[in-house]
Amino acid sequence: MNSQETAPTSGVKKTSSRLLALDVLRGITIAGMIMVNNPGSWGSIYAPLEHAEWIGLTPTDLVFPFFMFIMGISTYISLRKYNFEFSLAAIWKILKRTIVIFAIGVGISYISLSWRTLDPLPFDKLRILGVMQRLALSYGATAIIALTIKHKHIPYLIGTLFIGYFLILFFGNGFEYNETNILSLVDRLVLGMNHMYKDNGIDPEGLLSTIPSIAHVLIGFCCGKLLMEVKDIHEKIERLFLIGTILTFTGFLLSYGCPISKKIWSPTFAITTCGLAASLLALLVWFIDVKGYKKWSRFFESFGVNPLFIYVMAAILSISLSNISFAYGNETISLHSYAYSILLQPLLGDKAGSLAFALLFVALNWSIGHVLYKKKLYIKI
Repeated sequence: MNSQETAPTSGVKKTSSRLLALDVLRGITIAGMIMVNNPGSWGSIYAPLEHAEWIGLTPTDLVFPFFMFIMGISTYISLRKYNFEFSLAAIWKILKRTIVIFAIGVGISYISLSWRTLDPLPFDKLRILGVMQRLALSYGATAIIALTIKHKHIPYLIGTLFIGYFLILFFGNGFEYNETNILSLVDRLVLGMNHMYKDNGIDPEGLLSTIPSIAHVLIGFCCGKLLMEVKDIHEKIERLFLIGTILTFTGFLLSYGCPISKKIWSPTFAITTCGLAASLLALLVWFIDVKGYKKWSRFFESFGVNPLFIYVMAAILSISLSNISFAYGNETISLHSYAYSILLQPLLGDKAGSLAFALLFVALNWSIGHVLYKKKLYIKI
């Protein structure tokens, strides 16, 4: 969702400020996703900027689930104009947006594979699922659920999805990092190995793990409901901190029986990251709205008002930098390799140079996003 869809209908200052904090957190997550996805070298990354290999949680593991939590809040805000009533207009908008986001995700995979293999029709090896596709499916399911069942029943649905998915993992060898995992078996059966991300046979955005990701976005939706029901800014902060604390401690407590793992999107991963996201949002509301410290946030606003467009643009730029090559000395080198291996790595070293590349890439995307922000151009996806 972009800021136009979340813009308040009244002139109440506190509501406007509240939504600014949401845009800022959205911008932080998009900037973080771009940074961790584009190091100078995948072999030279500082530990906090790497994903957990299997079980566990790193700062990098937070950016994607944070964005999904925010998407849930934004979905609640955007559906208010339909009064959460089922209608052909609402369903058509939801389905259209779901299909567009999913298609863009497949398109990015196609461009990357086609350019890398120099095959214009690489459909026999095209990955079907991915980050954008997970966003699409989770958004679409959440929005349809919000229009078709009473909201007081959604927490029970969330619990049912988490418990059902845990049972699938428990009885399906779901905590094993190999091809005997039920998630791998289902993806290979339905999608085929050639159409999956290959990580010990497990696709981190696979079919079955979409179940808890829907529950994840539904948690954000419920938080959006709790926030929008009150106008007092201090009560908003209190609710967010309370929700964040309860979810975080619940997630860590349950992790003794259900390990936290991003690659299988375990229920405890969803619960814990939603809790941390709610707490960070509460902190931002206090920092931005109550204390009035807003100047620093303008950098992230440029990401936050056009989040999906900038994310897609970054993906296309990354593919381009990795595949556009030129003659350098006696060899051919890509723009990416030249920037890291020739310019940054000799000057800063392996890991610092890799981080510098990622930060410069973030800055490049920000410069484009900032132009759109200054011109008040909001590109809906």
